[in-house]
Amino acid sequence: MISGPVTSPPSSPSSRTHPRPGTPLRQFVLKVHGLCNLACDHCYVYELADQTWRDKPAFMAPGTVRHAAARIAEHAAEHSLGAVGIVLHGGEPLLMGAPRLRETLTVLDAAIAPVAWIDWRMQTNGILLTDEIGELLLEFGVKVGVSLDGDREANDRHRRYRHGGGSHPETLRGLALLRKPRFRELYAGLLCTIDVRNDPIAVYEALLAQEPPHVDLLLPHATWDEPPPYAQPGTTPYADWLLRVHDRWLADGRPVPIRSFDALHTIARGGRSETEAVGVDRGIVAVIETDGTWEQPDSMKVAFHGAAGTGRDVVTTSADELLDLPAMRHRQSGLAGLSATCRACPVVARCGGGLYAHRYRTGSGFDNPSVYCADLKGLITSMDSAPQPVGNGLPVLPDWVFDELASGGGGPLAIAYLTAAQESITRALLVAVAGHADETAARAWPLLADLDKQSPAAVRAVVTHPFVRTWAVQCLRDGHDTARLADVVAAVVIAAGTDAQVEVTPRNGQIHLPSIGTLTAPTPANVMITSRALTATGPLAAGTPAETLAGTSAQTPPGVAGVGGVVVGSGFAPVRTVEVDGRVLRLEDADPYRDCHEWPATGPLTDGDAEAWATSLTAAWRELSLDAPEQLAGLGELVTVVTPLVAAADGTLRSATSQQAFGALGIAATDDPAALAVMLVHEFQHAKLGAVLDLYDLVDPDSADPVTVGWRPDARPAELALQGTYAHLAVADIWRRRALRSAPGAAGYYTMYRDWTLHAADALRNGTALTERGRRFVDGIAATIARWPK
Repeated sequence: MISGPVTSPPSSPSSRTHPRPGTPLRQFVLKVHGLCNLACDHCYVYELADQTWRDKPAFMAPGTVRHAAARIAEHAAEHSLGAVGIVLHGGEPLLMGAPRLRETLTVLDAAIAPVAWIDWRMQTNGILLTDEIGELLLEFGVKVGVSLDGDREANDRHRRYRHGGGSHPETLRGLALLRKPRFRELYAGLLCTIDVRNDPIAVYEALLAQEPPHVDLLLPHATWDEPPPYAQPGTTPYADWLLRVHDRWLADGRPVPIRSFDALHTIARGGRSETEAVGVDRGIVAVIETDGTWEQPDSMKVAFHGAAGTGRDVVTTSADELLDLPAMRHRQSGLAGLSATCRACPVVARCGGGLYAHRYRTGSGFDNPSVYCADLKGLITSMDSAPQPVGNGLPVLPDWVFDELASGGGGPLAIAYLTAAQESITRALLVAVAGHADETAARAWPLLADLDKQSPAAVRAVVTHPFVRTWAVQCLRDGHDTARLADVVAAVVIAAGTDAQVEVTPRNGQIHLPSIGTLTAPTPANVMITSRALTATGPLAAGTPAETLAGTSAQTPPGVAGVGGVVVGSGFAPVRTVEVDGRVLRLEDADPYRDCHEWPATGPLTDGDAEAWATSLTAAWRELSLDAPEQLAGLGELVTVVTPLVAAADGTLRSATSQQAFGALGIAATDDPAALAVMLVHEFQHAKLGAVLDLYDLVDPDSADPVTVGWRPDARPAELALQGTYAHLAVADIWRRRALRSAPGAAGYYTMYRDWTLHAADALRNGTALTERGRRFVDGIAATIARWPK
């Protein structure tokens, strides 16, 4: 529920043209300086096949920066992108010096920031980091990634000066600056290129000693023409090396995100990889060279001379026109763009064919598996069999995840941990339901175990639908509707596209398949469901074709073919969906267990209602890109369902979450996108905290110590006070950002929400209700507020 005012001035008007089909670019790598102060022998820019750097200027001229900024802003506006990533790269970007760096940042910010929030990044060797540079990066909010290959011996095998000396001590000095409290928020993480001659555990420990917030372990760039060093046919040295780190990382409780491991674990749970190295996420990265030419990602430079080139530049070619080039289209073609060998592989959805450049072979181009195919397959299969750490029967959140959530944040990776824990809970509930299911559901239950082995992604997609857990909890509480277990299995059959058959029981003339849709059954008899057809048993003869059951010729309903190709008649109504910022959200207006929020859910939506919701959510996403950019990516990962609620008669805003429906937000429609943005973030906070409370007691269950809060006249139970405090933390941050934009009235609202949150956090910390872990969580809230202006 929203407490207090949420209305803000409407967004500034903007004109949007209809975006082109395809996936827009979301990250732009700017080669602001083309030379480097090191001579690393594994560098893809200078040492590998592509030598085009020799013909390019040493740095990006101001005019080129202006053209690049204009093209990025144009693309963001064309596709209504809430945020874009800008990576300052080289060579070594810090060779440009502080004055030129400031000029570059200023030009980019002036052109792009009015259109989209900028996720600033820089990749550097760290040697030239100084306090002056740090202050400048703080001013613009530029996060810094540093290249480091481990301890001194490991790092200096490759990362050396031209005179042959190692760079390790100077890099550590730069990292020490980033670890200072003043600059800690700039520290994005470490990038390490693997050399299998280095001891993996020594490298892992050396990287962790630098206290990175993130680690990226990269395979050295190679192709079939120039295979990886130290790899022999029939061996998997890189998988073996990575698995030793992975096992130690798991044993340590995943103390830091490691991108390759987290990406593969996330894909296995049905999430996005957020990297082109694995998975089938479409290419969303483009490079702008020092001379203004558009290029494909730098990894292409390993393939052949000119491999990254496009023949286009930012003066004459827009980003949309770049995406129309065959090479860029191919990068975005997903599984269809992979070789026949890859498409036939059982782990293709996980590895995605590996990094595009690593597939190159003279003669066949990129129509090959990765040169690291055996290593990727070995890594994936071994990771799948590795034991997962558990506590009290549930996954344990790494400390960094817990602390990130406590601070009020929660990026995609932290949300992936919460989602995995919620899935574990739902699976346990399903096992419990199966223990006393009716005869029909009991017959369906064993099939789910088989499907979990054959099509785990399909099982996960259905099991994690928010209202599967809502039903399971109610079923265990009152023994009602055990037949829905068969509906869950049938939904998985459809999502998996398998030929298995599931018998389901209509209730009130309908069969609801969670996450798929609703079938109107013209007979009370049980129905047999497969992914391709529906047949009836009972009064209708077994084998009755789908068109007889549904009353019309069989057809593929819009929006359903993508989840298993289900073929049914017009009696089937798929779940309504809307696309928001590239993500598909379900508008649940039919699930019989959606009405689990504080206020009642609406009935079925009209097409006009659904269009209005799509418009409102898109506008709210735009507001969030300005006022809660750090929340946006995590919110997009967590929220899969919006349940429309009945609007209040007096116009009061309504929103709610249920702890038993993780991933669903209940919201009453509003035509105020700024207010809707606040409601989304407010309920996102409740959803995160509810998931944390499923894993940990933050409040002593025996405590009766009430807490006085500013937003209610009555003292609140400690857990409810904690919920309100956490939600208002994010609302205060929205008003803080609006105040920075001088939105009318925002400063007053910011002060009110900040003070409410701070005083409630202090009351909780000064009371006796919090557990030790609860105190750590509230300390995180207080630390975030302490960084804000008073």
